[in-house]
Parts: sequence; C-alpha cells; structure tokens
Amino acid sequence: MAKHISETPATQFLKKHKAAFSEHPYDYVEHGGTAESARQLGVDEHHVVKTLVMQDERARPLIVLMHGDCTVSTKNLARQIGCKSVAPCAPDVAQRHSGYLVGGTSPFGTRKAMPVYVEESVLALERIYINGGRRGYLVGIAPTLLTTVLQARPVHCALSDPDAPPVSRPAATMPAAPGGTDSDA
Repeated sequence: MAKHISETPATQFLKKHKAAFSEHPYDYVEHGGTAESARQLGVDEHHVVKTLVMQDERARPLIVLMHGDCTVSTKNLARQIGCKSVAPCAPDVAQRHSGYLVGGTSPFGTRKAMPVYVEESVLALERIYINGGRRGYLVGIAPTLLTTVLQARPVHCALSDPDAPPVSRPAATMPAAPGGTDSDA
C-alpha cells in the first residue's frame, strides 16, 4: 500500500468503508474548476466529477454529483426528487453544511448527512476523479462507490456545457491519472 498524500475527513471515510481509491494532487487554481484539474492530471473532464451543495425550496441541503463538463438542470432535478425548486447554496452555507471549503468539497465525510444525487451517466464510467476533501486533491474511485457507500440516487439532470468544444468519448477504459498513488483502505 502506498503512503497517503493527504488525510482528510473524506479519505478517513473511504478507509473506514474499506473503499479502494487512488490519490491525485494537483496545483489548485482559483476558479479553475474541473477543466483545470483534468488538464493537470491528463484525464477527460467528463470523468472528473464535481460535488455541488444545493438546497430545495425549504433550504434543506442536498449534494449533486455531476460530470465536470456539464451543468445541472435544477428544474429537471427538482422534478425528479419531488421538490418545487432546487438552487445552489451560497458558498458560506455550503461550507457550513459540508464542512469543506468551496473548491475542496467532497461528498465523503461531510459535516451533515445530506441526500446525495448522482447524474446517472457518471455511474457508467469505469473510473471517476472526485474531490478528496481539500483544494488541489482528487481521489480516483470506481463510481459504484457512490451508490454503495453514499447511497447516491441516480438522476437525469445533466446539461452539456454550451461553451465546451465537442469531445468524442470512446467507450474504452480511462487510464489512471499520471502521478497518482493507489491506496487500498
């Protein structure tokens, strides 16, 4: 087993659940988002999953896991989860609910238990890269962990980013990111 690069509530959660993950640090760039982390790690941005803290019309928090190169249709999401509306939380509210700084939010080891929803097409990927609990740090996991460990509920709410160039995505497997280390909890 390789030495851990970072110990966060997220990696503690993954180890507690005996979940295998690889660690992928990168140089955090303010407002760089998933495009920047994907570029630095040499992976397809579609495989980098962002963790979004949102809330319903009663200000009840929830987490949405979405492809890095897509946005969330809040109307479609609200309809599917039985709410009138869903909107992103303000950064300070998201931090209060999750316990993580914006830009370093992981769905694992959050301060508050929140329902988790995942774009269904994320589950079809062989491997995803998701925030490991701090800025500049992703973990590589099998997407099945989202439903088995987090009990994430699949939804269809992805909108393609209209500013992104078209990308062909072969069904072939995604290679491990360069420079990552493996960890078997």
